[in-house]
Amino acid sequence: MAKLRDTWLYELKDSNRIVYLGISNDPDDRVIQHRNAGKRFTHANVKSVALTRESAERREKEEIQRYQRQHGGRSPKYNRAKTY
Repeated sequence: MAKLRDTWLYELKDSNRIVYLGISNDPDDRVIQHRNAGKRFTHANVKSVALTRESAERREKEEIQRYQRQHGGRSPKYNRAKTY
């Protein structure tokens, strides 16, 4: 049986700066949750097609690692202090 592709990779940006990278099975609702939690950002982008949860988690890790390499080891502002 094929695995369900119901998870997307998304980013929150403040102007051109990425402030969060995450995955969700409902990105629109998750963006609302972030805003209600007080996170400040100007827009959100879905960065992937629908993926399996495992693929989405792998892509999220890769994107955070890429961000960290480009920003001296720092994670996006609202991502927990996860270092890969």
